[in-house]
Amino acid sequence: MSVSDPERLREIVGEICDHMARETERGQVADYIPELAKVDANRFALALALPSGEVIGGGDADTRFSIQSVSKVFALAVALGRIGDQLWTRVGREPSGDPFNSIVQLEHERGLPRNPFINAGAIAVTDAILSRSEPREALGQILQFVRFLADDDDIAIDPGVAASETVSGWRNAALANFMRDFGTIERHPEKVLGTYFHQCAIAMTPRQLALAGRFLAFDGALTPGGARAIAPRMARQINALMLTCGHYDGSGEFAFRVGLPGKSGVGGGILAVAPGRASIGAWSPGLNAVGNSQLASMALEMLADRTGWSVFAPK
Repeated sequence: MSVSDPERLREIVGEICDHMARETERGQVADYIPELAKVDANRFALALALPSGEVIGGGDADTRFSIQSVSKVFALAVALGRIGDQLWTRVGREPSGDPFNSIVQLEHERGLPRNPFINAGAIAVTDAILSRSEPREALGQILQFVRFLADDDDIAIDPGVAASETVSGWRNAALANFMRDFGTIERHPEKVLGTYFHQCAIAMTPRQLALAGRFLAFDGALTPGGARAIAPRMARQINALMLTCGHYDGSGEFAFRVGLPGKSGVGGGILAVAPGRASIGAWSPGLNAVGNSQLASMALEMLADRTGWSVFAPK
């Protein structure tokens, strides 16, 4: 039986937060990005945005963090809104089975990234947005879209994180230059990477993240039957990609254990979607062996078990 009662959901969130506070194995923070290495690994948060507009939050739900690759969901929505299915000539829609920053598959497949959620694919999506905008304008569009979704103008780009990524992003530079050689990206790699690094440096709270993800929980709308952010077809496509590709080479395991579309980031955040029921923001900075938040992944598995929320369960 699926749980929808807010009072019971508050109890479940509290129980999960209490459980995570006692966990001793918390993973490792992403120390290859210097600014992220400074984040306290003891942080944990869980937030649910419900159809009523209520947000149930627990733990550090009002603490800002760098969403990193979770931003790829929002950039993909912007790109699809601007150029539609043309985007799929630049990037595929299949799981990679490789680490998020791998160049091996990209070389084998002649510069065409497997999906928009690995780094190469996200860089290609950013380049597609830049086909009609200069970097400052493109960043403004992505940021304004996220603010609109969350109904909160307090969301911003963290310049320290963006600078930290710029000085440490040699693997991403290799991916961008490789794709430029094959014509997958059309603009100068430095311009594309500068935009991409700043996009990944968007900082927000888990509560804001849950609110920003509502358009994927409610078929493209911010509330059931409310203001539309994107077309229903696009929302369903993004959810499908989140389920199959949102956790890199841990995507199958996440789908197996949680059964919800989700997108992770190396800042420790996960945006998950229970269609028709809730948008979920989870955060804990320590990562597991495949680069996804250890505690946030565990928390979402517990949430799915206790609520009965799964895209594979009958409604």
